[in-house]
Amino acid sequence: MSSIQLSELEYDVSENSPRSKLDLTGAIPFFLIHIAAIVGAFFVEWTAEAITIGVISYVMRMFGVTAGYHRYFSHRTFKMSRLGQFWMAFLAQSSAQRGALWWAAHHRHHHKYSDAPDDVHSPVQRGFWYSHVGWIFSDNSETHAHRIKDLMKFPELVWLDRYHHIPAIIVALASYYLAGLPGLVIGFFLSTVALWHATFTINSLSHVWGSRRYETTDDSRNNPILAFITLGEGWHNNHHHYQASVRQGFAWWEIDLTYIALRGMAILGLVSDIREPPERVMSEFKSRR
Repeated sequence: MSSIQLSELEYDVSENSPRSKLDLTGAIPFFLIHIAAIVGAFFVEWTAEAITIGVISYVMRMFGVTAGYHRYFSHRTFKMSRLGQFWMAFLAQSSAQRGALWWAAHHRHHHKYSDAPDDVHSPVQRGFWYSHVGWIFSDNSETHAHRIKDLMKFPELVWLDRYHHIPAIIVALASYYLAGLPGLVIGFFLSTVALWHATFTINSLSHVWGSRRYETTDDSRNNPILAFITLGEGWHNNHHHYQASVRQGFAWWEIDLTYIALRGMAILGLVSDIREPPERVMSEFKSRR
């Protein structure tokens, strides 16, 4: 298994216009979960159990997004067993951000055309709010298999991608079972909304707010606040400069909790072949300090 390089991603730009037609029907669950979270938060009791479930759910599912959707399925920056990658996909999809194959296919497209006219969520090209949430309401539900040929050979991942809503439903039911209605509203709905918008800041805010260590071809930026709420994804300029590394915080003070967790998993034998930035990249970084 090799890390994914941009040169490997060959496909027609015109197939997925950033401003494809609206798909408001597909956006109904998105709106309903927001309503349930915001309105419900005023009517249910904020119990310790519900809050605890919400915090744990946020952190674990964010790890699924950052380690699973992003660093494993999109960039293949470390290795897992076949069973391990299924459970990583399950954890990622419990965030209710569609299937792991869909996510990886769209993310690879983003990197190939980052902040160019065909980027599906560029604040430079389409404005802040379109990059943050507007693109979600476009008709982009297709999983473009030709972008993820390395993943399509696993039928269990294809099945899970097709039924992408199942993991999130299971988490919702578990939250209700553990803490009743507050568990569902605070532990799942509100946690999910927070998780969504934290994730979306990497599409929007991390391309307009922060510092630029590297002169990349896009407007990616490093931001410690975004890195904190996304377990390390906020070191976005580093990532766009060298995408084949599982590590995104290059400096010792650039805390990357996803990377730290994956290092711990490597010690336990759960993951392997963690790809670090090569010496040439680190030497370039040191020369810029």
